[in-house]
Amino acid sequence: MTLPTSAPAVPDRATRPDRRPWFMLAVLLLGQFMALLDVTVVNVALADIRTDLQASGAALQLVVSGYTVGYAMLLITGARLGELYGRRRLFVTGVVAFTVCSLLCGLAPGSGFLIVARIAQGAGAALMMPQVISVIQAQFTGPARAKALSAYAAVISVAFVAGQVLGGVLVGADLFGTGWRPVFLVNVPIGVVVAVLALRLVPGGAARAGRRLDLAGLAIAVPAVVLVVLPLVLGHETGWPAWTFASLAAGVVLAVLFVVVERRVRDPLVNLGVLRVRGVAPGLAALAIGVASYGGFLFCVGLHLQAGLGKTAMAAGLAMAPGGVVFGVCGFFWHKLPQRVHAWLTPGGYVGSAVAYTLLGLSLENGGDGGALFVVALLLFGLSMGLAYGSLVAHALTHVPLASAADASGLLTTTLQLGQVVGVATFGSVYLTLAAGSPGHAITTTMTWAAVLLLAGVAFAVVLARSTVKR
Repeated sequence: MTLPTSAPAVPDRATRPDRRPWFMLAVLLLGQFMALLDVTVVNVALADIRTDLQASGAALQLVVSGYTVGYAMLLITGARLGELYGRRRLFVTGVVAFTVCSLLCGLAPGSGFLIVARIAQGAGAALMMPQVISVIQAQFTGPARAKALSAYAAVISVAFVAGQVLGGVLVGADLFGTGWRPVFLVNVPIGVVVAVLALRLVPGGAARAGRRLDLAGLAIAVPAVVLVVLPLVLGHETGWPAWTFASLAAGVVLAVLFVVVERRVRDPLVNLGVLRVRGVAPGLAALAIGVASYGGFLFCVGLHLQAGLGKTAMAAGLAMAPGGVVFGVCGFFWHKLPQRVHAWLTPGGYVGSAVAYTLLGLSLENGGDGGALFVVALLLFGLSMGLAYGSLVAHALTHVPLASAADASGLLTTTLQLGQVVGVATFGSVYLTLAAGSPGHAITTTMTWAAVLLLAGVAFAVVLARSTVKR
């Protein structure tokens, strides 16, 4: 008797890896990429906006900075609202608001309308962005969380560089004779897709019973952030008049008041106790320094390539693209390295990035395009900072309990935004002051100070590393 041949084994559906969380993450990161892209993509279109809308120099500054101000002032609030009313609801609400405001920006009949739409667009991004970290904290654990956070870090690194390149392509293409408007209109179909998929893939997340929004903290936090961010984004363009310093001082006073209030209310906007979680405080300090140096590097080198060397914005973006690509790849795959070196990737990467900044400055010192040394320095930067940044975000959040996800998300995203703004304002002012005499000397000096700042950040990175390996 012949035994029947067995049919090929078919994997049970229950044993197959669940890919739904990764599809969900891809949707969240696409929304994040879209929001971050709009920080820099508009820079390329400013000349066309000035001509088409007859915008003044001050109006153009507000077109750029209005998004940053609207974005920064609601980041902490967006994280808490996601916890109170559901992360999917807030993410989708933010995407819809961002998309509608992108449409309004693209159809703007005048500069005033465009400025208001940009501020509202930034507010939509602020509702969307904090939910990404919160969902990652809630839906991923162990090695999967490290991988998800690596993807989060990689998207951030690539988006800032990609903005200039994509903006240059869209403006140069002049699609249907629309000039600068596709820079904003391109977000509309992407936003629609992200919103629809998020409704299907992102878990709803029930509202936290018995919790209320801290209105006192909100009333202090929003003006505090605006009073700090506004002079930083406008100061170097306006020559740092007296109001900028008064605004900064008032913002610092309100920030101190915010900390006092948050320690006393029952349901704080941000539970500052999360800073006592192992790795969070040194991680945020190291992140602030790293982002400040990175923001200054992108602004100053991009400005030097355009104003100093006469490159177009798209050419400048393409020149810096190799570093951004390597940054993104290394930021995603750092966890493939041996486990024993993971904790020390951030301090080691900061040192390597400091060397890269120094080499970048030296390559541009004599007025040329930097040649091979410029490319080598960019690749070294991408390698070093990619490894440092990916592991930093993962290790800073690895011990945060789910109950504190909103607090960690609000602090992380606000640190990212404020660190970048401070870096652009500080290093941008130094570069613009020195560039009148010698652009080559200006870029060398600013990159040297960026390297010094990163080396100062190594101390916090070492504390983070020690807290990570602590048993």
